[in-house]
Amino acid sequence: MNHIFVGQKPVMNYAMSALIQLASAGEVTVKARGMAISRAVDVAEIVTKRLGNGQFKVKDIGISTEVVGEGAETRNISSIEIVVGK
Repeated sequence: MNHIFVGQKPVMNYAMSALIQLASAGEVTVKARGMAISRAVDVAEIVTKRLGNGQFKVKDIGISTEVVGEGAETRNISSIEIVVGK
């Protein structure tokens, strides 16, 4: 499956790369952790509402908590996976 990991780049960079993968594969998973979650939601909304001409929709959304670090450095980070497809 095609995955896009959302980070610090502008939202349109991720949206365009999602559109390219959707054109070839028909489905893409947008993933993000922590502060980038809102950016991932923006990517999914842009692809489905603005750029996709109504041909793509959000198929599934998964949320979870990942434990990062070791020993006294462990902390919980929220993560999201948004599946967009035809």
